[in-house]
Amino acid sequence: MLEILKEIILDFQSERLFTGTKRHLQYELVKGKAFVCIGVRRSGKSTLLYQIVENLKSQGVKRDNILYVNFFDDRLTEIRHGNLSLILDAYYSLYPGKKGTEEVYCFFDEIQEAMNWEPFVDRILRTEKCTVFLSGSSAKMLSKEVATQMRGRSLTWELFPFSFKEFVDYKEIEHEKLTSKSRFLLRKCFDEYFQKGGFPEVRNVSEKVRMIIHQEYYKTILHRDVIERFNAIHPQAVAQAGYRLFCSTASLYSINRVTEYLKSLGHKVSKGFVSSCINWFQDVYFLFSVRLFSPSISKQNVNVKKIYCIDHSMVISVAPGILKNRGHLLENLIFIHIRRYTEEIYYYRTAKAQEIDFVWLDNHKNKHLVQVCFSLNDPVTRKREISSLIQAMKELDLRESTIVTMDEEDVMEERDKRIKVIPAWKYLLDKS
Repeated sequence: MLEILKEIILDFQSERLFTGTKRHLQYELVKGKAFVCIGVRRSGKSTLLYQIVENLKSQGVKRDNILYVNFFDDRLTEIRHGNLSLILDAYYSLYPGKKGTEEVYCFFDEIQEAMNWEPFVDRILRTEKCTVFLSGSSAKMLSKEVATQMRGRSLTWELFPFSFKEFVDYKEIEHEKLTSKSRFLLRKCFDEYFQKGGFPEVRNVSEKVRMIIHQEYYKTILHRDVIERFNAIHPQAVAQAGYRLFCSTASLYSINRVTEYLKSLGHKVSKGFVSSCINWFQDVYFLFSVRLFSPSISKQNVNVKKIYCIDHSMVISVAPGILKNRGHLLENLIFIHIRRYTEEIYYYRTAKAQEIDFVWLDNHKNKHLVQVCFSLNDPVTRKREISSLIQAMKELDLRESTIVTMDEEDVMEERDKRIKVIPAWKYLLDKS
C-alpha cells in the first residue's frame, strides 16, 4: 500500500492542474486549524483546492511540500477502511528531511469517504508540522461529534455552484463599470445563467446533455449521498419524499402533508422518518428548508416551512412541470444567492396574512426584506406586492425593502418607506 500511496503523491506533484474560473469564496487560513470546504457534489470543491494549491505555489511554496489525496481514488479502497496514518508514512518516506522541519500542506479531497478521518486530522494538526485542507460533500462534517473530536481545530467554508458573478467572470464580461454595451451583455448572460444554472460541468453542453447531467446528479445525490450514506430503511419512501419536495420548490410544505403523501403511496412511515429525510437532504446541500420569521422558536417549528433546491436549473431538468411557474425558479435563484452569505434566512407573514419571500439577517443582525416577483406589469400584482412590503416594513420597523424582478427597475416611496425594484441580474451583482 505504501508504494501505491507514493505513486499517488508523486503523480499529483507532477500533474498540471486545471484551476478553472476563480471562485469568490472569501476564506481565511488560520494557523493550527484545518480549512474545511463543504458543499453539494460537483459544485467545484476539488477545483477550489487546486486554486489554493496554485496560490500557495505563487507564494513560494515548493511543489514537493504539497501532499494531495483524493479519497474517491479507487486505489485507496484499503486506506478508506483502514489506517490513514499510512498516507503520512508514504509522504515522509519520500521526503524524510521535511519531517518536523518544513511546513507540509496536506490536501484531503472528499475525506468523508474515509472512516475515522477526524482523529487522524486532529492528530496531525497537533503533532506534525502540517497545514490541512479538507473537502467533503456532507454537512455532517459540521456535526457536534466531529467538532468534539476535532477539538475546535477546524474552520468550515461552504462552496455552492457558480454564482451569477462567477458565471460572468467565466464569460469574461465587464461588470464593474456599467455601459450600454455591458448592460446588454450582462442581461443576455443572465438569461443564459437562468437557463443553465450554476453547476460548472453544464456550462458548455447542449440542453439535452445538460438535462441528462442534472438528472444523474439528482440520482447520485439522492441514492448515494442520502439513501446509502444514512442507511435509510425505506429507500423508496426517501426517493419519493425527495421528488415531492423537489417539485415543490419555492413553495410551502409541512411534515404532516409529506407524511400523508407517502402513506397514500403505500409507505408505512412516521412523521419522525419524514423529518429525518428532510434533515438528510439538507445535510448534503440538496434541499434547504426555510422557517417563518418569528422571535418564538416554537412558532417557527409549528408553522409550515418553505423548500428550496441547490440549483434552479436542476429543478427544470428533474421536474419539468415547474417550468409553468418561472417566478418560483427566480425565487429559488435569489434564495441561493442570499444563502451564500448567511444561514439566517426566513419568510415572513404579516398580521394581515401577507407573505414576504425573505427576511434575512446580515452579520450585524440587521434585517433585510426581499420580495421576488417575476413581473410587476400587472397592476393587481404590483399593488399586492407593494402593499405587503409596506405592511411588513411597518411591523418590523424597517424603512427600506427590495423587490427583485426579471427586468423592471424603479424606486417607490411612500411617506418614510422606500421600495427598490431591481432586475435580478443587477441584484446578483450588487456588492452590498
